[in-house]
Amino acid sequence: MGNGFAGTTCAEQLRKADPACSIVLFADEPYCLYNRIALPPMLRKQVTEQKVIMRDIAWHEKLAIDLRLSTRVDRVNVADRTVVVNGREEPWDALLLATGGRPNPATSPGAAGAGNVYNFQYMSETKAISEALETAKVGVAVGGSFIAYELAEAFVSRGVETHWLIRGPRFLRRMLDEAAGELLHDAARADGVHLHFGEEVREFVRSNGVVNKVVTTSGKTIDADLFGIGLGLTINMELCEGTGIRTRTGIVTDEHLETDVPGIFSAGDCAEFYDPIAEQHYRMGTWNSAGAHGKLAAHNMAAAANGAERKQFDTVPEYSSLVFSGQTITQFGLSPEYREDIETEMQIERDKGWYRALYFLEDRFVGAVLIGKGNRAGKRRYLEAIKTKARFPKPERRALFDWTAE
Repeated sequence: MGNGFAGTTCAEQLRKADPACSIVLFADEPYCLYNRIALPPMLRKQVTEQKVIMRDIAWHEKLAIDLRLSTRVDRVNVADRTVVVNGREEPWDALLLATGGRPNPATSPGAAGAGNVYNFQYMSETKAISEALETAKVGVAVGGSFIAYELAEAFVSRGVETHWLIRGPRFLRRMLDEAAGELLHDAARADGVHLHFGEEVREFVRSNGVVNKVVTTSGKTIDADLFGIGLGLTINMELCEGTGIRTRTGIVTDEHLETDVPGIFSAGDCAEFYDPIAEQHYRMGTWNSAGAHGKLAAHNMAAAANGAERKQFDTVPEYSSLVFSGQTITQFGLSPEYREDIETEMQIERDKGWYRALYFLEDRFVGAVLIGKGNRAGKRRYLEAIKTKARFPKPERRALFDWTAE
């Protein structure tokens, strides 16, 4: 269930593992798999829609994957090992829930039903925003998330005067400290973005039925043509209700990506998985995690059916992104966003626009954030230290910054 990167990768790997098994892939969108991390470049008109699409109908037919586009599953029936779709029961021996999440809409007065207030998660939304940017003069991005940043970046890259409203004191405030945030804010300002901190939308104001301005919580009024909303995701886990599948921030799994119900697995953005390297549960909505989840889920789904040995999750989650035209950010492993008791060692080279934060938990090296073009040296060694659960007492920690020379 779900034909994003996790679900489609799982289907592909299942076919490789078993040429004869029946594979049904349910998707509630009308599109085959597309590259979600390529949607921001598509919005900036740097890549075409054709380049974003990763799979087509013919690919699924060649692999005998029964793809059901624009099809929502109504219910999971654990007792009978079926899913109910349009009143019809479909049997399963192993089931993957790769249902992802849906963007939270703007809830301020005046937003509901507005044609020029957009979320940014799907291909259809990307195409609608891109069309609106052809004629827009001023745009407003709302939120302190990566989605809001991607909207602001796209708006300004298309020559639109851009205002970015951030509720907190900085972008990604739960993960980044003040010094790191300022480097990214500098990149936004250098590209011409107007930053508004500590601001939310109090009201979307309409004229002749169309939103043409926002009033912020501090009373500012910003006239604009389009409005992009990046206020996080609601994880799609309603189908777990009444099934015995545990949910918290996502669908809870063990280190094999299996839920509390034998034979039912979860992967991708919706999975609150147990990471035996980090030794804790968390969600990590990144592209590389989705692919790793899909492969692991496929192996363990097949193992559950044939009695083979199962595998544990063994990938350090990571992501990298260009931030506006002048900065980059790379994050891997855990960060203070996931654990309040993480200790940080920080190094800043302001003349280069570089920032490096190394994270430790009870002397164990668990993650890092690297900001700055060319500031990725030593990454492999850092990843290996995380995987091996290497420990570094406080007097030894700053020596890890020397790995940048390697």
